[in-house]
Amino acid sequence: MTLSSMLPGRTVSMRTAEVRPQVDGILQKRLFREGAEVKAGDQLYQIDPSTYQAAVDKAQAAWRNATALAQRYRQLVGVQAISKQDYDDAVTAAEETRAALATARINLDYTRVRAPITGRIDRSLITEGALVTNGQQNYLTTITQLDPIYVDITESSRNLLRLRHQIASGQLRTLNSHEAPIRLMLEDGTPYQLEGRLDFSEVRVDQSTGSVTLRATFPNPDRTLLPGMFVHADLAQGVQEKTILVPQASVIHDNKGHPFVWVVDKDSVVKQRQIETGEMQDGQWQVISGLTTGEKVISNGLQRISEGSKVKWVEQKETAKAKNDISLTIADPSAQ
Repeated sequence: MTLSSMLPGRTVSMRTAEVRPQVDGILQKRLFREGAEVKAGDQLYQIDPSTYQAAVDKAQAAWRNATALAQRYRQLVGVQAISKQDYDDAVTAAEETRAALATARINLDYTRVRAPITGRIDRSLITEGALVTNGQQNYLTTITQLDPIYVDITESSRNLLRLRHQIASGQLRTLNSHEAPIRLMLEDGTPYQLEGRLDFSEVRVDQSTGSVTLRATFPNPDRTLLPGMFVHADLAQGVQEKTILVPQASVIHDNKGHPFVWVVDKDSVVKQRQIETGEMQDGQWQVISGLTTGEKVISNGLQRISEGSKVKWVEQKETAKAKNDISLTIADPSAQ
């Protein structure tokens, strides 16, 4: 039987980028539609490029002059008309002007504010005509990658320790990534149609909640999942090769909250038996301890029995025809 847990979680974007200017200037144009999908490299804004174009022209002229001077000096140093030091200085000056030209071209390109990542773009927080500066605190807009998307799932450290103990003792077999898909239940109770995979588990416990965060990745091609949504994740945590299952109706809780069942011995006498339950699977409780394979458990007519009562054994499948009888369930192992 595959043991699974329904755990709470939140959707988290895989990547979020705040778009900021890298040069100063007046914002001339916004080139995107708010809420649209953009690709990395798409131009989003245009900053006034006039001063940066002028800087490129000036740097290019300086580079041409310095390069021409270095070429003349190379001929002169060959006939020893100038010193080797003068020639080296001219070459260095030409390299410096080439670097200055490259910087000017980079700054000119920065006037075209581009999308750093692919995703859905938010509303613009700056209007055309506003002055923007390099490194300003306020960003222009944000881009959020929605496909794929993360889901951060929380699991109690107590449950995690129990699972590790069961795995270490051989009671539970771990699942590989292909055997353990994760399914989501959305806030409105509808199932999410695509399965996810577990990426990793954090190595520390949150002291305020006593829980560990697990992160899963889900495909999100239709953008159904948005960052911040509350979901429930059905997480397969291991396979128990042999386990005992009893119907949900068979398990009763006493006034202290302890689960028990009514079992019938070989003389058809009813006895109360304390049990330890595990996970609920398809309307049946997993019994960790308290029952052995083949024991008879009462699953119907519980209100008419007490300790020491004698009962008539009716197979559970016959209860539809014999509603007034007390039906039993045989505790059988279930292997999957």
